[in-house]
Amino acid sequence: MTPLDSKRTVAELKELRALTGDDDGAQRVAFTPVWVATRAWLRKKLAAIPGLELHTDAAGNFWATLPGESEKALLIGGHMDSVPNGGWLDGCLNVLAGVEILRRIQAQYRGRPPVTVRLVDWADEEGARFGKSLFGSSACAGSLNMAEARGLVDQQGVQLPAALQAVGIDFERVKECGPELKNAAAYLELHIEQGPVLLDLDLPLGAVLGTFGVERHAITFHGQAAHSGSTPMNRRKDALLAAAKLSQEIYGIAERSGSGVCTIGSCTTKPGIVTSVVQECRVTLDQRHLDAKALALMLAEAKAASERFAAEGHVRVTWERLWQIEPRPFHPELIALCEAAIVETCGVSHRLPSGPLHDAAEVCGAGVPTVMMFVQSLHGISHNKIEDTKEEQIEMCVVAFDKLADKAMTWIRSGR
Repeated sequence: MTPLDSKRTVAELKELRALTGDDDGAQRVAFTPVWVATRAWLRKKLAAIPGLELHTDAAGNFWATLPGESEKALLIGGHMDSVPNGGWLDGCLNVLAGVEILRRIQAQYRGRPPVTVRLVDWADEEGARFGKSLFGSSACAGSLNMAEARGLVDQQGVQLPAALQAVGIDFERVKECGPELKNAAAYLELHIEQGPVLLDLDLPLGAVLGTFGVERHAITFHGQAAHSGSTPMNRRKDALLAAAKLSQEIYGIAERSGSGVCTIGSCTTKPGIVTSVVQECRVTLDQRHLDAKALALMLAEAKAASERFAAEGHVRVTWERLWQIEPRPFHPELIALCEAAIVETCGVSHRLPSGPLHDAAEVCGAGVPTVMMFVQSLHGISHNKIEDTKEEQIEMCVVAFDKLADKAMTWIRSGR
């Protein structure tokens, strides 16, 4: 293979950080002026590679295509948008590694690789502005709930369709981008881990087994308001007490599941004053697991526990589903190829699931064989300005990801 320049990827990441970040971190929130400037910067990098076809689809996803001898396509994906005050590698590492891989493939095959190779910058992976993650990839996969998305509003009162219109995207046509996946034979994504698994194992790279399924609910306990001074403890119908018992129980539920996680992320009470027993307590529960049956069991155990604690406290409990996505296990042959690429690069690999969601989940859900590669997070932290990875490991992941791309092209040519 023609050598690629992984140091150039590090330099371009630093260039991007200087262009789109400040002392608080990355500021590439989707559909904002900084995001538009980021896209222009990326387009300029890609336009310098001979033979690429560049276009933006109906959902705002930006595609760079190097036509090959076969229409079957290897897709390499990532996202340039960030959360406010985000890390310098989240999302953009994927895309800029893909840019370097395109350079290598174009040079090696003199502009005509054996299969078509496509790099995509998905629009609004983070969902930071409107609270809807995976916007562009879900539109492309056909799973975007149009009615739900149509009503999304940011903190300034701007509706999503209006924000899209401001950057040249017609909301009502976003699902027209679906044909972009027509010839997709494999999808690869690289990402900083966002957690501490590889850090704790002192390993630079890992092959991802899939993305967790998610069950997200609001749980409301209904008690009775009463004066905090005159109501004996044994006469209270305290909604917060039942919720507090559940908040402890979810740790046991997660532990029994093997590798699942459960989180109560918010808690609001009414009437919310110091002199009243809590009449109503609403908590949000997020449960995740890679195995669908285990996830269903976790949910069933949480519901049963909430009913038990409600009965013990003489209160009622109601549940409201906020969001759900099934587990997305990745393709076993691509996982093996990813692991082989990692071993060839650094001698050892580790298989792990992804708790956070990624665009890979939507592409996988659309039936495209998919795999992800993780690189170690130096602090086990992401969505934070302190997010970091050692430079030598950034270079290493670009090399390994390139090896994976080469293996995936051979896999596609073999007819899978």
